[in-house]
Amino acid sequence: MPHKLRVLVAARAGWRCEYCLAPEAIFNSPLEVEHIQPKESGGADEAWNLALACRSCNGSKYLATTARDPLRGRMVRLFNPRTDGWDEHFVFKARTAEIGGRTAIGRATAARLRMNGPKQREARRLWMLLFSFPDAPPIAYGGDDPC
Repeated sequence: MPHKLRVLVAARAGWRCEYCLAPEAIFNSPLEVEHIQPKESGGADEAWNLALACRSCNGSKYLATTARDPLRGRMVRLFNPRTDGWDEHFVFKARTAEIGGRTAIGRATAARLRMNGPKQREARRLWMLLFSFPDAPPIAYGGDDPC
């Protein structure tokens, strides 16, 4: 992937995972650029089909484009960071450090991407101590992106 495209995707995302909001600045390696619509099913290597994702969300999503809503039991499409608003589909619950789904899409995405595992919740608790997660943006990489 061209360096400029990776920087465009990361900057557009505010240097955070576009699914769970994990800040890139706290990792020891850059977040991953993932295909919203997988290349294997016709997705393009274009900015409109790319999202910044942490390893946990990207690995859990893998090639999926749909998942089961745990509340209603029906299959729905996953959250699309290019066309969906995060606040429309998700809510951050500071007391439990969980990301909850406001909609079937949000619930199915949170479940499929395993956003609320013990390690994810513990990381969010630590981030809340370090800075005002998820509201305050962490320090972003400058022009010398390591990728």
